[in-house]
Amino acid sequence: MLDDKFAVYIMANQRPTLYVGITNNLVRRVGEHKTSFNPKSFTSRYKLYNLVYYEMLKSSYQAIIREKQIKKLNRNEKLDLIRSFNPNFRDLYPEIIEGYFG
Repeated sequence: MLDDKFAVYIMANQRPTLYVGITNNLVRRVGEHKTSFNPKSFTSRYKLYNLVYYEMLKSSYQAIIREKQIKKLNRNEKLDLIRSFNPNFRDLYPEIIEGYFG
């Protein structure tokens, strides 16, 4: 699954406040969010440290299109999307670490 190069992902906190992003390295990027690599970023300010959703895609074009689709969803639609993939809103970072290094 992590063989595809690009990812669309959603980070969340307990509230949940949501952040939708794209990256060409999901493990690295989520690690940056978790460690507040950029302390002034939205994810750092709102403590969005949990990866609750991701999709792996083959091209940057596909990732950008999908990110725009997700960003257009209203809050409840985004929450439904997350629940369909991750019903308990658990942090998926350990899963992708295992998939990447395991």
